[in-house]
Amino acid sequence: MHPLATTVIGSYPQPDWLIDREKLAGRLPPRVPAHELWRVDEAWLVEAQDDATRLAVRDMEEAGIDVVTDGEIRRESYSNYFANALEGLDLDEPGTALDRTGHPNPVPRVVGEIRRARPVQVRDAEFLRALTSRPIRVTVPGPFTMSQQAQNDHYPDLRSLALAYAGAVNEELRDLVAAGADVVQIDEPYLQARPDDAQVYALEAIARAFEGVDGTKALHTCFGYAAIVHEKPNGYPFLAELDSCPADEISIEAAQPRLDPSLLEQLPSKRVILGVLDLNDMEVETAETVADRIRAALEHIDPERLMVGPDCGMKYLPRDVARGKLQFLVEGAALARANL
Repeated sequence: MHPLATTVIGSYPQPDWLIDREKLAGRLPPRVPAHELWRVDEAWLVEAQDDATRLAVRDMEEAGIDVVTDGEIRRESYSNYFANALEGLDLDEPGTALDRTGHPNPVPRVVGEIRRARPVQVRDAEFLRALTSRPIRVTVPGPFTMSQQAQNDHYPDLRSLALAYAGAVNEELRDLVAAGADVVQIDEPYLQARPDDAQVYALEAIARAFEGVDGTKALHTCFGYAAIVHEKPNGYPFLAELDSCPADEISIEAAQPRLDPSLLEQLPSKRVILGVLDLNDMEVETAETVADRIRAALEHIDPERLMVGPDCGMKYLPRDVARGKLQFLVEGAALARANL
């Protein structure tokens, strides 16, 4: 792949005819099933989600994005789709955990052994693989974050819970690669929200999740969606530690938090996916603004190790804004590439 390749991180806006976007934006990201968000009757929901996925992928391709996702169109949040498909949970009597904003949020309640009884996203990966000839990225919530987004009523401690989640994630990632995923990514935002716990057991859980997985392995971490978290720190409490994890790519948001690009030096052995689109800003960046953000990063990382994308949480953007931002992401990357 060429230097400064472009990618989306995971999500993309879902159409208003598919999901109640106002209701989605007015609440914390769901950790338990939130069927009430969908506007389409259950009898036609899968077909509607497939059609919306086609639209999302076409937007990415028309913008010129190098590595595409399915936009996570079938998901109410990045994590609850996979997390609630596992065994060992009481979905009828959910638990509670504090969200990264400090607010209580209903979460899966773990009452038995966490097991993946069946593939969860393999059909989605096969569908995406058939839609596009471009490299595809498929995302799964990471084991550390899932352990923080659950009420543990079964395991002796959170480390044991995270390792159980890691086993389920590992089975899924292997199947996703077999289904044609070029990149499999685990999403670990809570590494930043709970860095003390992360120091104790995150790397062990991440290593277990990636054990024996082929293809390109990616890990995404962030401070939370721009739509939810408006004030962000400009440094990562748990970043340098990730240079020793088995992921080939580390994806970080940098535009909204105005990240100091010298932090990229903390990941000397990784390819880095840098967020260069601020999703808190409804103005579409110019190609020159994007190129300037990329050039600032290139003072601290070789272009062969840098990929660029949006910050995470595109699903909350108006669709026209999302389309525009992706188009200028590609143009900005081309401008920066021309100067290499």
